[in-house]
Amino acid sequence: MQGRIHSTESFGTVDGPGIRFVVFTQGCPMRCLYCHNPDTWKYEGGTLREADDILKEYDSYKEFLKGGGITVTGGEPLLQIKFIIDLFTKAKKKGIHTCIDTSGVTFRPDNTKEIDELLEVTDLVLLDIKHIDDEEHKKLTGHSNKNIIEFARYLNKKEKPFWVRQVIVPGITDKEEYLVGLGKFLAELKYVKALDVLPYHTMGITKYEQLGMEYPLKGYESATKEEAIKAKEIILKARKEALNN
Repeated sequence: MQGRIHSTESFGTVDGPGIRFVVFTQGCPMRCLYCHNPDTWKYEGGTLREADDILKEYDSYKEFLKGGGITVTGGEPLLQIKFIIDLFTKAKKKGIHTCIDTSGVTFRPDNTKEIDELLEVTDLVLLDIKHIDDEEHKKLTGHSNKNIIEFARYLNKKEKPFWVRQVIVPGITDKEEYLVGLGKFLAELKYVKALDVLPYHTMGITKYEQLGMEYPLKGYESATKEEAIKAKEIILKARKEALNN
């Protein structure tokens, strides 16, 4: 079995616990306005690689991957779920910690067979919730967030540990009502083990220029680290209040 792989990174420090080998898959249905990897959108791109080949590359770096493992991100890795199942099944046999970074956009609650197979060999899920408000989510990504919200609930039902990530984009995701809404939703989810609130940055502009594409958020300022910290505090306060009510 082969997967379409955009690239790999040998020293990932923000893609799960420890230092990790990161695999970027090709293809994504979302069109997030702040995406800094538009070259991963088209499924037809990338390089066809087998799981054994990727694990061989992992082995060449494993001495440096302290407390880490393999994280598969994208693009949207769930587009190639059969390949990820194959990769993670073989990784678990080698005792490697497995993590998938996903938006959950492909989840369908009436067809969970492959998701269940994947979760059996996945140690941790990083779930990117782009926006808690459905209409704003559509504006930001081109898709509804309804199946993403259901995926978060499904992970919780399956007792699968997961981290939630949100990017703070000034004027788009940083309004207090949205942050409070996210906090209230997280109060439902016992198996959320961490919350990453990441400041929006403009480092992707150069890539858009190289690809001859117009940058969707031209004119938007980067978020500061302090703004991200404040946003996280609002989310966690709302979560705590919801849990106490």
